[in-house]
Amino acid sequence: MSKIQNQKVSMAEKVGYGLGDCSANLVFQMMMIYQTKFYTDVFGLEGAIAGTVMLVARIVDAFVDPTVGILSDRTQTKWGKYRPWVLWTALPFMVFYVLAFYNPGIEEKGLVALYATISYTLLMTMYSFNNTPYSSLGGVMSSDIKERTSITSVRFIFSTIAQFVVQGLTLPLVSKFSEGSDKAHGWLCTISLFAVVGFLFLVIVFFSAKERITPPANQKNDTRQDIKDVLSSVPWRAMFVLTLFVFITLAMWGSAMNYYFENYVDKAALFTFLDNIGLVANDGGTSVGYHILDAFGLIVTSPDKAYEVGFGVFNMVGALVQFFGVICLSEFLANKYGKKRTFIVCLALTAIFTALFYFPSKYDIEMMFVLNFLKSLAYAPTVPLLWAMIADVADHSEYINYRRATGFIFSGVVFALKAGLGIGGAVLGFLLSGFGYVSGADIAQSDTAVHGIILSSSLIPATFFFVGVVALCFYPISKEYNEKMQAELTARRSKSDY
Repeated sequence: MSKIQNQKVSMAEKVGYGLGDCSANLVFQMMMIYQTKFYTDVFGLEGAIAGTVMLVARIVDAFVDPTVGILSDRTQTKWGKYRPWVLWTALPFMVFYVLAFYNPGIEEKGLVALYATISYTLLMTMYSFNNTPYSSLGGVMSSDIKERTSITSVRFIFSTIAQFVVQGLTLPLVSKFSEGSDKAHGWLCTISLFAVVGFLFLVIVFFSAKERITPPANQKNDTRQDIKDVLSSVPWRAMFVLTLFVFITLAMWGSAMNYYFENYVDKAALFTFLDNIGLVANDGGTSVGYHILDAFGLIVTSPDKAYEVGFGVFNMVGALVQFFGVICLSEFLANKYGKKRTFIVCLALTAIFTALFYFPSKYDIEMMFVLNFLKSLAYAPTVPLLWAMIADVADHSEYINYRRATGFIFSGVVFALKAGLGIGGAVLGFLLSGFGYVSGADIAQSDTAVHGIILSSSLIPATFFFVGVVALCFYPISKEYNEKMQAELTARRSKSDY
């Protein structure tokens, strides 16, 4: 391995790299929050069928994700192993993003389901070919523990910005772009806008980031050994289970809260709440701020329109809290207490605050926002730590086995992430069907269906969060162990014969 003389990474490079996660989250947040509801209320699919669409893509992922990891680990270019993949896949990734939220005129429900399955699977496949190398790139930009945490913290500041935009502005923009009642047109315009921005950000990543860690010079390609090393790794298995259940929960809760706001929250109470914070149309609204809010569709004209803006504001509050939590808490807590301890405590608190969403009445809008504030604050420190810990797992594999397979290790976790996303959406779809939810926009739901939505927004996802807490207890890389491991790896890498 070549000697690494400088493990410091400039802020400009961190920002350039972080824009890639902003791009990925313009896609990921959309799938996590809106995909299930888009399938049921725009494509008109039953909840169980929508869930099946997402599960089919997971079967394909089982073959695609490890393949991407193996290919990227074996890529040799003058730009590095992982950086070129971010550029090569940028355009097709965003094209398939648009197609996944677009119906080319198909009306027969069976064909709509088939189109949804194909377009979703292609999008998820391209997500792997783009995001696995992108995530792996973050693991080879520096081996310095603090720098690595800083890189991921900056990265997830940008992911939180994307979360703020997608979760907060999607429904208002869809409503704004809809010509009359043509919601499909509104979705197409909104997704196309996000796709253009996402493409530009991925190009910036390619020209900004640098790879500094390479495998040992005498390491030979051995796929069978890479698979054996990864599957036998206790920290990798712990992170796989953690990632799977965290993203099952995020997908289920994020999508369920969409239904929660439309079908459970009282629209008149929500309208009053929005009026109190200045988001209701009035004749005297002539300020610049008012016109900016109106341009993004964030001004409500009547109680029946309160859902779109109310849910958007709810999400924006959570994203802002998470944004400042990542900046102020994540790196500080990780450096002081270690990544593992910080993650366990914060995830347990997140589970508790999630479960508490079972209790507010449909009129208690303020309590819903308070719980969202607390939940987002508790979860915020964990956001960048997941990927920093996976990079530590790649180092651990090199430390134990004298071999490095960064891309393959990250591909397994990306598979867990996508599996969680699909399973979470599928579980919600099956739950909705089981509780009697009727697909289609603006349809009154039964009390049983509404109660199912409440459970899917509180107690059920909280249980999945606690499974992640248990998985973390088996993660062996403590702060002290990591410092010892990094010191020895640095010494090894400085030797010319390593």
